[in-house]
Amino acid sequence: MHKLILSSLLLIYHFSLFAQPSDSSIQWPDGKRMALSLSFDDGRPSQVDVGTPLFDRYDAKATFYLVPSAVKQRLPKWKKAAKAGHEMGNHSLQHPCSGNFLWARDKAIEKYTLEEMKTELKEANQQIAQMLGVTPTTFAYPCGQTYVGRGTQTQSYVPVVAELFTAGRGWLDEAPNDPSYCDMAQITGVSMDTKDFEEIKTIVETAAAQGLWLVLAGHDIGEEGRQTTRTAMLKTLIQYAQDPANGIWLAPVGEVADYVLSKR
Repeated sequence: MHKLILSSLLLIYHFSLFAQPSDSSIQWPDGKRMALSLSFDDGRPSQVDVGTPLFDRYDAKATFYLVPSAVKQRLPKWKKAAKAGHEMGNHSLQHPCSGNFLWARDKAIEKYTLEEMKTELKEANQQIAQMLGVTPTTFAYPCGQTYVGRGTQTQSYVPVVAELFTAGRGWLDEAPNDPSYCDMAQITGVSMDTKDFEEIKTIVETAAAQGLWLVLAGHDIGEEGRQTTRTAMLKTLIQYAQDPANGIWLAPVGEVADYVLSKR
């Protein structure tokens, strides 16, 4: 209990550091105070076993950043999710991350070139389009890492993402996005894994007070697990977001990105 209270207090303090008035000139649709996007990485089975039935029950649309090989494990369910209007995003073909993760050593981004990364992202788009009938327009950086190479040969692949996609989302970021300022190829993604509603509500309230766009990022959807977004939290969050009194526009990443770009 003491650990939970301390965690919540630290979270409140952390986000209060960013609670400065926004100078954004972009107004959200229908007088909403903020935009909120729910996004999930990897195309894990629990996302369509547990997640999409929950979202469909509340008529809430989410964004799923897919690795094609994972989609094949639940292909009929992913087809149903795409048909229901959930956004299908790109999360690369091989999920390359730093070789400092031992599980990524055989696909380490330190070994990639920009051209190899571009080829991989285009191939992932093609495979997702072939399987699901939709071509991704947004991307999530695996492990939130935006570079290839090492040392003096390190290069950012953010320009590649900017060329191929409307938006690119990060991971483990610290603040929501200012729609009038944020780099669409590097929008922030705030983790929602393992958090309860009160922790998430603190972040949402900060974003609403400033007219910002909060993109939450998770992995599995269920009740337990280190990289799991809790179903109880999601139910409460969706109900909170859909209450007109709270002024929240709940929409997929791509839909919000298109709106922001149309207003700039």
